[in-house]
Amino acid sequence: MGIPSVPRIGLVVPPENPTAEPEYGHLLGLGAAFHTTRFPTTPDSGLREMLDTYNEVLPDVLAGFGRLPLDAAVVACSASHYLHAPDGDRKFCAELSARTGFPVRSSALATLDACEALGLTRLTLVSPYEPWLTDLSRTYWEQAGITVDRVVQVSADGVFDPYAVTTEGLLAQLRQQDVPEDAALLFTGTGMFTLDALAELGGHPDRVLLSSNLASVWWALRAAGTRRGGIGEHPLLRRLARRAGPA
Repeated sequence: MGIPSVPRIGLVVPPENPTAEPEYGHLLGLGAAFHTTRFPTTPDSGLREMLDTYNEVLPDVLAGFGRLPLDAAVVACSASHYLHAPDGDRKFCAELSARTGFPVRSSALATLDACEALGLTRLTLVSPYEPWLTDLSRTYWEQAGITVDRVVQVSADGVFDPYAVTTEGLLAQLRQQDVPEDAALLFTGTGMFTLDALAELGGHPDRVLLSSNLASVWWALRAAGTRRGGIGEHPLLRRLARRAGPA
């Protein structure tokens, strides 16, 4: 078996995240290879302290890829990068890119890149986070110049846990909010499984549908795959590519 000549994408994932890798696998197919490392566990930390720790250790976590020749890397944790705000996130990722020698993006910044490529200036935010973190997410997008028209807070039986939100529960809570059919939707968080929901909602070809993982894969393929292969064959990726036009 030979080494495939496809882009190699690095993925940094929180230790309990069950979703990022399966969604990357579905979206990438055979169009790219991805290689994963995980943040350390923080069993004695609250959520905010855990996010601060992720930012502190991220350079060393990325260094764990060693000499693996990556074309790009995504930090699949939007929440920790909301703490930086957009300008700080750009600076942090630029420093990480210079240090590693390959492009690095947080999933938050990759999502912002997708919004800019799509010409998106307004969105409805769909968030599984605790309220304070949802507010932080909203602030991030608004500081980047995007108007958040509405926030749809989703939970798993009243508990704010992105890893526990089901597709059925996600769609039901969207329907309860009576979100307009032409609203641009951003499903934030790399731990909430969204691919089936995006497929269900994708009947209108012009509707903008984004998730943290979808936007991150799209950024990574644009950063790396445009040199060696196409933008991807998954229908959700083709949908974004058609709307954005040439890279």
